[in-house]
Amino acid sequence: MRVVAAAIVAVAAAVYVAVRRLSPTVPDWVRVLREADDSTVMDPDTGAVRSVQTAEVVLPADRIDALWAPVYLERLARTYWNFLTRATLGLVRVYYGEDERSVCLLFPWFPLLTFDAPEYEMDASRGVVRWRIARGVLVARRGREGDGYLEIDVHRRPGGTPDAVIVHVEVEVANFFPAIASTVGRWIYTHTQSRMHVLVTQGFLHSLARLDLAPSKVGRLSTVDQVRDPTEPLPADRPGATGGLSRSARR
Repeated sequence: MRVVAAAIVAVAAAVYVAVRRLSPTVPDWVRVLREADDSTVMDPDTGAVRSVQTAEVVLPADRIDALWAPVYLERLARTYWNFLTRATLGLVRVYYGEDERSVCLLFPWFPLLTFDAPEYEMDASRGVVRWRIARGVLVARRGREGDGYLEIDVHRRPGGTPDAVIVHVEVEVANFFPAIASTVGRWIYTHTQSRMHVLVTQGFLHSLARLDLAPSKVGRLSTVDQVRDPTEPLPADRPGATGGLSRSARR
């Protein structure tokens, strides 16, 4: 685990440099209401981590209308993984399996985190992509095949004029039990892996202002009838670090 911790320190240093290089200029047709921020807490008793990054912008309604379809949820998911690889200078790569996604250090035989295949939800005002945490060297034993997940939640609402829409985006990690915190120490986790996640996610949220979404690697979804409606509250309205969505609530 100390070797893994050292690798994470190296990746975190790369992220610090790369995220700033990747941060694009916000287009003129975007008005930022809320810069990407962070709320990360660790339950002092269980060690479970909940981390939420949030951003909010005003966008032209026609641009959002053109993207409001399940296929763009798939593209949003792909954009997140692409940004993760770019932000780590290629050190962290995502490998696709039929029923899982593995976040690996360079090679598929070194999985840092493995997620179940994504769950998609969408209605007229919200779109959700959720990956359940399955296993990986960064996951403590008690967090494997548990209730942990990574989620991107996009919520749209009227922007005050007919041609404007407010888009609220949250990226949440919940019920995550970091192996580093339980073996090497919580201070190391807070200042390496946790900080790296926050930097990458904030950079990702900033990059979304251009609405330049990567092509889907899977491309299974085309119509809203293929996904269920969101039923859970927005991440900011959910319980704290020990809350979240149980596997019994999965699709």
